[in-house]
Amino acid sequence: MEKLLKFLNGLAKVERALFCGACGTSERYLRKAISIQQRLGADLCINIERESKQAVRCEDLRPDVDWAYIRRTDCP
Repeated sequence: MEKLLKFLNGLAKVERALFCGACGTSERYLRKAISIQQRLGADLCINIERESKQAVRCEDLRPDVDWAYIRRTDCP
């Protein structure tokens, strides 16, 4: 969550609003989730990774999920 906080703080206000909107959430929700160390849903983690251009990865947000398995390209 620290990476997400740092990423958000590095954006201008307008950029933060655009980022959060593209992720399907609000800045208020993300900041609250960060402050209480809330587990984000997998879909939101994926959106954050995509919209941050991998500056914040799913593994940073939810280390309890086996993202390596999901990322495998050789799955049948």
